[in-house]
Amino acid sequence: MLVDTTPLAVSRKVLSLLPATLEGVADDTHVLVARHALAKVAPRAVSFEEQSATIRESLADVLERQGRLSEAAIVLAGIDLDSGVRQLSEEYKLKICVRTAMLYLEDDDSVGADSFIKKASFMVDACKDEGVKLQFKVCYARILDSKRKFLEAAVRYYEISQIESGVAVVDGGGAAGAPGDGMKIDAADIKVALSCAVSCTLLAAAGPQRSRMLATLYKDERCQQLNTLYPILQKVYMERILLIADIDSFASTLKPHHLAVTADGSTVLQRAMVEHNMLSCSKVYNNIGLEELGTLLGVEGQKAERVAARMIVEGRMTGTIDQLDAMIYFSGDEMGAAVEPGKHAASENEQWDSVIADVCSGVNKIIEQMQKRGVQAAIDLAL
Repeated sequence: MLVDTTPLAVSRKVLSLLPATLEGVADDTHVLVARHALAKVAPRAVSFEEQSATIRESLADVLERQGRLSEAAIVLAGIDLDSGVRQLSEEYKLKICVRTAMLYLEDDDSVGADSFIKKASFMVDACKDEGVKLQFKVCYARILDSKRKFLEAAVRYYEISQIESGVAVVDGGGAAGAPGDGMKIDAADIKVALSCAVSCTLLAAAGPQRSRMLATLYKDERCQQLNTLYPILQKVYMERILLIADIDSFASTLKPHHLAVTADGSTVLQRAMVEHNMLSCSKVYNNIGLEELGTLLGVEGQKAERVAARMIVEGRMTGTIDQLDAMIYFSGDEMGAAVEPGKHAASENEQWDSVIADVCSGVNKIIEQMQKRGVQAAIDLAL
């Protein structure tokens, strides 16, 4: 069929029938014949682009069924999506890119998946297939998660969790929040996406953005159904110090890459929990010795100092470190400014007076606004 003397119309027709014919044979035979066909077609790939793509899709289905995910992804990656010979719809290109990325992700190859999801990002706006767009969102969220961009991943997962049940998903599957071929996203898939959003938020670097995401999740009533994660979410949102038992309970819900060791020798989980407990300590204490702080956080005093210094420099916590006295001074939220080393924080009476003054000032502003608008109200100041 591939010799020059055979008309292209004939050879293309025969090769188009090959994938359907191979469906009736054993998977191993299917793989052997399909690979042989692709090898023979390769020298004249331009003349048989459509047939080659069909064979590759069929071969990828078999390899995926056999659990050879990376091989299936490589086979799909061989499809020329930028060909000038045949016209391809944006939906088809997006479908192939997303499926290839999904296969790489299922085989824990986030680097390979990242390159294809970047290609897909230029096509997603033009796609009208909601199922494929949903798969793109899931894949993108998982890549951000694997690259430890936890806050961005949490936002993406939360967007997925807000999709209504019943959205169809085609081709591929197995990812968090995305069911398999021919199925629809249901309550269980939405719950998985919500769980991923909570986990990524808890693992994100402590700071204002994380606090906003925590507030969003804590106020979402659906999170109360997450039996293991909700107690941790509640404690983190309330800025309470997490105990070892709490951290171990949270660790049991995480994936292997969440427990990966970072450059400083600690895991992603340990780093996130130490930063959270550091921020919680800043709400409880006015000042504390570095050694005592390290004991409280379960790390050495020098490491506690490095973590605190990094958080202060990055603007995620306000305070100052006195290395001579080995003390860290946290700023008081009510006072609004950092406490200088060597000076004591404001007393409780001074803080209380400040709060009363703020309340009185607020009441005065309300009365002034009422007078400007001509609103009359009887105000009884009698105690």
